[in-house]
Amino acid sequence: MSYQEAELVNQADLAKSRSELGSAFLRILGYFREDGDKAIGAIEQAMRERSAVALVTPAHTLKGESAQFGAHRLSSMAERIEMVARRCVETREGPDELIEVVVGLRPCFTETMSLLDRDSNPLVARRPATFGRRSDAPQGFGRAI
Repeated sequence: MSYQEAELVNQADLAKSRSELGSAFLRILGYFREDGDKAIGAIEQAMRERSAVALVTPAHTLKGESAQFGAHRLSSMAERIEMVARRCVETREGPDELIEVVVGLRPCFTETMSLLDRDSNPLVARRPATFGRRSDAPQGFGRAI
């Protein structure tokens, strides 16, 4: 499956990670945010320098950390970068074919983090759908209906 077809975040994997990490989940998610941003910056810099060698480690790191949170699309993109970069190192070619993937990496990371933040916010999870209202109450502010 290509990274374009990969699910942004797999909810079952995210729930499993949340369960396994317990009270450390939000702290580890914060580390992922910081590490992911650094890894993407390193990948972007390596691409500007056309350095396949410099692409491998941050892509490998991003792949594993993304997978831990069920972020399959981001993990697949990072895996593609890592595998192509490794091949380019072996064949002594430039990583030019990765430009499209690298350009899409930061927007995917931003979208992924937004979803992870929304789904991981303990306040959002506890708020009932009809907060402050009875479901049979009239709908209208300040007016008797």
